[in-house]
Amino acid sequence: MPAERTVLGVIHNVTSATRLLDVLAVFEGDPRVRVVFTCTGSSVFEDGIPEFVSAHGLFFLPWQSALREEFDLAVSTSRGGNLEDISAPLIGTPHGAGYNKKLSGNPESGIRNPESGAGVEVGAGTGTGAFGLSPEWLLHDGEVVPSAIVLSHDEQRSRLARDCPEALPYAHVVGDPCADQLDASAPFRTDYRAALGIRPEQKLLLITSTWSEHSVLGSAIDFVERALAELPYDEFRVVAAVHPNAWYAHGGFQIRQWLERARRAGLILPQPAGETWKAAICAADAFVGDHGSLSLYAAARGLPGLLAAFDEGTVAPGSPMAWLGGRLPRVDPVRPLAEQLARAVALPGAAARITSRPGRALTLLRALCYRHLNLPEPDYPVLPRPVAVPEPVAARSPLSPALYVDTRVRGREVRVSRHPAELQGRAAAHLGADVHVLADAAEPDPRLRGLADVLVARPDADPAEVFARNPDCALVVLGAGPGARRAGRLVLRGGRQFGVPADAEPALAASALLALLGEGLDPEGGFTLRAGGATSTLRLTLPGGPRAPGAGGAAGQADAGLLGPDAAQ
Repeated sequence: MPAERTVLGVIHNVTSATRLLDVLAVFEGDPRVRVVFTCTGSSVFEDGIPEFVSAHGLFFLPWQSALREEFDLAVSTSRGGNLEDISAPLIGTPHGAGYNKKLSGNPESGIRNPESGAGVEVGAGTGTGAFGLSPEWLLHDGEVVPSAIVLSHDEQRSRLARDCPEALPYAHVVGDPCADQLDASAPFRTDYRAALGIRPEQKLLLITSTWSEHSVLGSAIDFVERALAELPYDEFRVVAAVHPNAWYAHGGFQIRQWLERARRAGLILPQPAGETWKAAICAADAFVGDHGSLSLYAAARGLPGLLAAFDEGTVAPGSPMAWLGGRLPRVDPVRPLAEQLARAVALPGAAARITSRPGRALTLLRALCYRHLNLPEPDYPVLPRPVAVPEPVAARSPLSPALYVDTRVRGREVRVSRHPAELQGRAAAHLGADVHVLADAAEPDPRLRGLADVLVARPDADPAEVFARNPDCALVVLGAGPGARRAGRLVLRGGRQFGVPADAEPALAASALLALLGEGLDPEGGFTLRAGGATSTLRLTLPGGPRAPGAGGAAGQADAGLLGPDAAQ
């Protein structure tokens, strides 16, 4: 297809590439404009770019080939590389929530020296200028490189005037397209939560981690496991949004391996190259972050938050990130995390710190781009569109996670609180004094399987065999494991059986049944079950027919005393 204008999209790494696609949305639907892409080769975080280019179907030119061509416009969302060599007017935009990173001792942390190819060490430096607003990144031989410098907020003009006054005439305040897209996505919160597997009564905690040794993963990776260990399994889900630089610097395999215990306990860990992190911000109820842009975007959505890490040395003074870091409380290593989240603060002024042109970023960006292209704008509006609903989160393993279960009985009401057993340390103040263990009958850890009072087996399993292999087990669940709601059957040692209706979770019902029997109460009259913020009235049924073959006998009678006098009747 013939095009009247050709635009060059300049990629530095996957982080800048994702924002670049946000910006290039201004050309959607216009066959007069063709977009091609290149990569400067200036970032040490180049891994993942070929996959990103392929996944999005980008027409790609090698850097040296791109430098030999002439284009009508170039758009870059970072400042690394020899951008002054591009034969086109250049529009430079930020790739995060404004300009928040302080200059390092060498120019941009994570930029490769174009002469030697060596990586630059990360360092805070002593300057006050922000990456993208200072002479190191805007001037070449005393001349301003970009034809237009995109700002998201009026306050950035003041910082630009202070640090690089020569560039001020080229500045344009247009707002933040990502913030606008998050606003447009807010009405679809329920859709995003459903896709992520979050039930209506559950809370979603978003953990955001930027890159470098001062990020959450770099300096407080244990916090991820702590969150999964302390927060009640039925009340909270946890999603971790990892910065692409960290993901691709180590490799996705390595990040997944470091977080594998947390993943087994239910951690949602999306790929960083997509937009799941945006959906997660809209779906979340609270966040724990650091000095990365996602903390600002989460705060702008009104989420209460805490900081598990924050590198003040790399945050530009007077930036929105410095403002956020001075107001959000830090995670206390001792106080219960659920209590800290309950007291976490929202920052009402965060959205106003990110953009001073809310809802208008794409409109203003399109006008800017088409002026440089010397083309009239299309006669239809360009508007922020909601984030696509992510692919549904599928179960990773057929194995049910082992859980410590704390039950409390008051009359005919049973309160159940569960926590992943694999992550519990020696000091577990969030657990009650009297807990039992629920595990899968195929649990590979013999210690947890041996401690289990309740074992979850496949629906067609023989409970007699399960009891025989596990002499300390008191109850077998035939059906789905934790989190799954479908009909099931509960078999006590001694043979007594109960049916679980299809709208209840059999594993949860099993723990409640165990608690009632332990108090000497008959469960047949129905009872109230409270777990994870949900309250239901559960009535177990009494299936007809004989007892489970071999489930009674001496073993059953011996165990009946642990459950109360009615357990084996």
